[in-house]
Amino acid sequence: MEKPPLKPLSLTIFYPCYNEEANVEALTRKAVEVGRRVADDLEIIIVNDGSKDRTGEIADRLADEIPEVRAVHNNPNLGYGGALQRGFREATKNWIFYTDGDGQFDLEEIPRVLPLLAQYDIVSCYRLDRKDSIMRKLNAFAWTTLVNLLFRIGLKDIDGAFKFYPKPFIDSIEMHSTGALIDTEMLAKARNLGLSIGQTGVHHYARLAGEQSGANLKVILRAFKELFKLRRHIKHEHRAP
Repeated sequence: MEKPPLKPLSLTIFYPCYNEEANVEALTRKAVEVGRRVADDLEIIIVNDGSKDRTGEIADRLADEIPEVRAVHNNPNLGYGGALQRGFREATKNWIFYTDGDGQFDLEEIPRVLPLLAQYDIVSCYRLDRKDSIMRKLNAFAWTTLVNLLFRIGLKDIDGAFKFYPKPFIDSIEMHSTGALIDTEMLAKARNLGLSIGQTGVHHYARLAGEQSGANLKVILRAFKELFKLRRHIKHEHRAP
């Protein structure tokens, strides 16, 4: 896979939003501000994943106001993996950055992370001083340990939502996961194709508004069940020499 150039930088920033009416505008305006600073060719995609509040309405207003912003809507809700798939498939720029729509990451850290793309095909950031409950941290540790064991990915934080992917990689793979397994699927396929993955820490902040939806037991059990199906599937895919 030939890696896209970093100069001039062609960049998509996107984030899935489910009932994020209190967060989507501030996050979008920050994405515009930082994106204009670092990119020569910029687009920002808000993926409204079947929200039941005013998220979609606000996203459409922002898209009307700001030239770089586009809003897309899943109806009904497709789940976290389905929302990420939509964002990746909608992206048109050479590099794709995604984060979560809850505002728990500071996009001001993008300029510091960008230089790693000169060394690696993909950059996957881990959370520093993670602002989650003890139970959520324990679940994440167990999940990351298991994923690294099964797929030999070797990362500190599989599900950290602060990642850069090259568009040629996205265009070359099929994505199947509609739930929490999506990050594992993509990173495992990248490793399978021989792509290099760099990592660095970014700060994590407490959610100021809205409610978390990814830590409920049903979502976690579904992800573990699908994990072993993914392992069988990956084993039959083409491996890099």
